[in-house]
Amino acid sequence: MGMARAVAAGFGAVYLGIGVVGFVFGSPMLGLFEVNELLNLLHVVLGAALLYGSTSTVTAISISRWVGITLFVVGLLGFVSADGFTVMPLGGNDIWLHLSTGAILAATGILEDGDVDAA
Repeated sequence: MGMARAVAAGFGAVYLGIGVVGFVFGSPMLGLFEVNELLNLLHVVLGAALLYGSTSTVTAISISRWVGITLFVVGLLGFVSADGFTVMPLGGNDIWLHLSTGAILAATGILEDGDVDAA
């Protein structure tokens, strides 16, 4: 398994798990992260997309790019509106979490060589 597939699988499992745990236990998650149903749903969808992306190198690269960019934008929106324009909580610790994981995923998708065999 290449780096892009491993990163997509790892982050996919974590984000999917975070989304499910958020639905079960609510906010604040781990005493640090504010969540609501919409943010939990976003975590589940992004986690599932990353897990799907980990099935092949080319898909992992593409999904990592787009999910990474999405998370990075969500992190930046936390600076603009901590309450996510009253839709979902994006401020506080969510900012650094989304910016850092988005940057890692986007960098993986951008820097990984897509011309490798899927073997």
